[in-house]
Amino acid sequence: MAEKKFRSGFVAIVGRPNVGKSTLMNHLVGQKIAITSGKPQTTRNQIRTIYTSEDGQIVFLDTPGIHRAKNRLGEFMDDVALQTLTEADVILWLVEASDFSGEGERYIAGKLKAVHRPVILVMNKIDTVEKKDLAAFMEKYRKLYPFEEIIPVSAMKSLNLDSLLEEIFRHLPEGPKYFDEDEVTDQTMRQIAAEMIREKALRCLSDEVPHGIAVQILSMKERTRRSAPKDPEKVYENPDTIWDIEAAVITEKESHKGMIIGKGGSMLKRIGTGARIAIEDMVGAQVNLKLFVKVRKDWRDNPLILKNLGYDKSSLKS
Repeated sequence: MAEKKFRSGFVAIVGRPNVGKSTLMNHLVGQKIAITSGKPQTTRNQIRTIYTSEDGQIVFLDTPGIHRAKNRLGEFMDDVALQTLTEADVILWLVEASDFSGEGERYIAGKLKAVHRPVILVMNKIDTVEKKDLAAFMEKYRKLYPFEEIIPVSAMKSLNLDSLLEEIFRHLPEGPKYFDEDEVTDQTMRQIAAEMIREKALRCLSDEVPHGIAVQILSMKERTRRSAPKDPEKVYENPDTIWDIEAAVITEKESHKGMIIGKGGSMLKRIGTGARIAIEDMVGAQVNLKLFVKVRKDWRDNPLILKNLGYDKSSLKS
């Protein structure tokens, strides 16, 4: 009996903003790496996560939603998404099973046709539509692009993800193990911590603020605990360690600064508490988190600020 070949490669997850790309990736690898929220354009940079099994290794490339840019940050996000297409061995085009606007889909289809990669259409949120309606949406997409396969899933409920993984491996080439089996992402702890803070801000703040914020880790230091924990009932994986983190929430307007801080600092405290708990789960230790709010007018169109925040073309992974 012939030995089963190990397959590996890079798989890009693309689609319009807010269709569930990060949620799908997190559920495929079985761990939350990319932040999620109900607001569009939550993902701003390429995020790599790794799924390893006996069949092979998939390096997922989560991308910002493909959209028509309105500022330099938007241009960077589109550059990230479109460059990722050329890096991938296989492309997952994620769509909502109940949404077909036409113009946005044709724009993405045109970009996909230019890169000549196998494309699998992933129809998300199938738990929200009737089977007859799902079939009608499938037919619309079949007319738009010659997909290798169409896989209906529910990322949030982990429905049909095994079938999706099987289909991905079917199109990947034989190859090496790029990462160790216990690695699930190439993101640094500082990057993940910054994104965790931004996620809590996205979830807490009103719709008019989130697109105009960023988070910058000013310092992140690990030290040995010298006294008993404040909450002796909380069990940490690394009880002898404390992380001291200072981070800035950057916003474009003075009026937004007040909204982020809240009355008596209540909103900033709410954001900080949620982020601290999430970061503690990541590092397995107590975290002291200090948040500041800084106003940087029109930072999304400022090349220097964008570069300092990691949002420039030179930061794109090769």
